[in-house]
Amino acid sequence: MIDLYTWSTPNGRKVSIMLEEVGLPYRVHAVDITKGEQHKPEFVAISPNAKIPAIVDPDGPDGQPIILFESGAILIYLAEKTGRFYSSDPRTRYVILQWLMFQMGGVGPMFGQAHHFMKFAPEPVPYAIERYGKETRRLYGVLDARLKEVPYLAGDYSIADIATYPWAARCEWHCVELADFPHVKAWFERISARPAVQKGMVVPG
Repeated sequence: MIDLYTWSTPNGRKVSIMLEEVGLPYRVHAVDITKGEQHKPEFVAISPNAKIPAIVDPDGPDGQPIILFESGAILIYLAEKTGRFYSSDPRTRYVILQWLMFQMGGVGPMFGQAHHFMKFAPEPVPYAIERYGKETRRLYGVLDARLKEVPYLAGDYSIADIATYPWAARCEWHCVELADFPHVKAWFERISARPAVQKGMVVPG
């Protein structure tokens, strides 16, 4: 059984959604980042960057336990372990990876900064709100243009969608109306209807 160390954030929900989608048994360990539990030595020993999520799989690629942190790396690992939501075809696999990296390098960091300055900053910082708000909307535009062409980011449903969906689920936090991006909205609704996504989005309970 895989041990999942997580909290109710977009990055954490990526992995719980994936675990639900592939049907691997897992045990949840809640790491309350609002109380600083991610900095406890026992968690840092698992996740050196003191960030959730992280997993411990007793049945790694060589039959030995493996510890992984970084949500994108975990998604790739679980996809390769199960042969789901990835591809053995090199061209398709690279398309999946480019949209996964788009999420990891763009959507996550920029949406996260928008969240912080629009919702959690102790006082308004107009420059930061404008900067990250503008970039967030630009990224939604990139997603919308892509999703006008294909139903999912890499054509078929994949780890790229699983990675991006939980960030779009917080659109209100970065003051975006999905209705302004109709192709993103339709994509979001398709993914929201998946039972595994619904289960993964409420981990930890």
